[in-house]
Amino acid sequence: QVQLVESGGGLVQPGGSLRLSCAASASAFSLNTMGWYRQAPGKQRDLVAARTSGGATNYGDSVKGRFTISRDNAKNTVYLQMNRLKPEDTAVYYCFAVADRDYWGQGTQVTVSS
Repeated sequence: QVQLVESGGGLVQPGGSLRLSCAASASAFSLNTMGWYRQAPGKQRDLVAARTSGGATNYGDSVKGRFTISRDNAKNTVYLQMNRLKPEDTAVYYCFAVADRDYWGQGTQVTVSS
């Protein structure tokens, strides 16, 4: 069983930055892919970014060039650096990890508004 605890969400003005963190209870070496999805009200959950244990990354088209995913295996933590935030980035952001099955965090709210 893997538990994921997210932090770092909040309210930010357009053009600002936030960094999300997701700490896993299991050794990072037992986790294959870790990353983030997001879900805005009334919309489906979409991939934001993912990173494999080997370092390969994948980003959603709407965040390419603005968001960066990184991973600290020593801390069993994955990060999402979000720059040049836009109002349309407003959503609940969910951390996920793939091990023996998919695991999900509880979600953290990101609101981009002036």
